Amino acid sequence: AFALADVVREESRQAIEALHAMGIEVAMLTGDSEDVAKAVSEELGIDQYFSEVLPEEKDTKVEQIQSEGKLVAMVGDGVNDAPALTRADVGIAIGSGTDVAIESGDIILVDNNPLDVVRLIKLSKASYRKMQENLVWATGYNVFALPLAAGILAPIGILLSPAVGAVFMSLSTIIVAINARRLKGVDLSA
Repeated sequence: AFALADVVREESRQAIEALHAMGIEVAMLTGDSEDVAKAVSEELGIDQYFSEVLPEEKDTKVEQIQSEGKLVAMVGDGVNDAPALTRADVGIAIGSGTDVAIESGDIILVDNNPLDVVRLIKLSKASYRKMQENLVWATGYNVFALPLAAGILAPIGILLSPAVGAVFMSLSTIIVAINARRLKGVDLSA
């Protein structure tokens, strides 16, 4: 008797451990048999698996998970994954996959490395935090600077010249840009 099986990559195990450490639940949709899906799921520590899923059912499974109030990021590489990639809140296509999957994804990963999903999420979260910081900074700065530029302190003899106002506005932009550049220092290791 012959048995064929894919070898589970160490990067897959590391990616799932890292996703769990970030509080992210991992599910697997596969056309493989129940036995194979269960074995892989247990080996990798996957939270939930759906086995023997037909290509046209993947989209429905994503919708089912979303109906539970969960945000879904779907990672796929084949024609069978395209509808589910489109349905997911975030569709992540593997760059080495089919053209249809790549066209259906919101994000395309160049390499076939599961750890790139972890890096993507870390970068996304860091970018969102940076955006919030910049919004708070710019709003706070303008709440302070606009009344000064409008002459709120004129009754006590303090006037802000237009040239100084322009310098302050430029400083605001520079500070926001410098803060955004700090994204380069984010640790994306998985």
